[in-house]
Amino acid sequence: MQRVRLTKQDALILVDLQNDFLPDGRLPVPSGDEVIPVANAYIEFFHHHGQPVFATRDWHPQDHCSFNTAGGPWPRHCMADTEGAGFAPGLKLTAEDCVISKGIAKDRDAYSGFEGTDLHINLQDLGIERLLIGGLALDVCVLNTVNDALDLGYRVFLLTDASRAVNVHRGDGDSAIESMLSRGAQRLELSQLQ
Repeated sequence: MQRVRLTKQDALILVDLQNDFLPDGRLPVPSGDEVIPVANAYIEFFHHHGQPVFATRDWHPQDHCSFNTAGGPWPRHCMADTEGAGFAPGLKLTAEDCVISKGIAKDRDAYSGFEGTDLHINLQDLGIERLLIGGLALDVCVLNTVNDALDLGYRVFLLTDASRAVNVHRGDGDSAIESMLSRGAQRLELSQLQ
């Protein structure tokens, strides 16, 4: 098993670990709650090594274009300042961690943590070159965030143990993993970090 040593050029990006994507939420990701303890272990590891943690969140207006009420594919979810948009209970983010709100314009989907946000600027300011990315949903917002990161020239590790797929169509999660790996992302689990 490949071992990966954390460096000063690494950052953790946790994608959309929000109440509405948990099993009892408005847009549930099956077993989405299982990633929270694993995400906490990654957070603790990064804090211990003094490396930055970023957490993206959907922060939608009430009439966002992705909602089926506006002709989009999804039920209403993660509306700004609602309980559903809050981070999952028990997620151990701290005041030092950077929250990135996305999907705030009603006419833009913004599946990626980079779309319409300052994430890339923040990472560049910190001299970050390598990203460890996981979260919800693997086959939607994690996929788009990883793809944008690769397009921007980052080296990317996909945290398969801290991600779950919504699988609107059977096999979407597996297809997303294959796609990300084929583009240059590398699979990583917590046990491989040192």
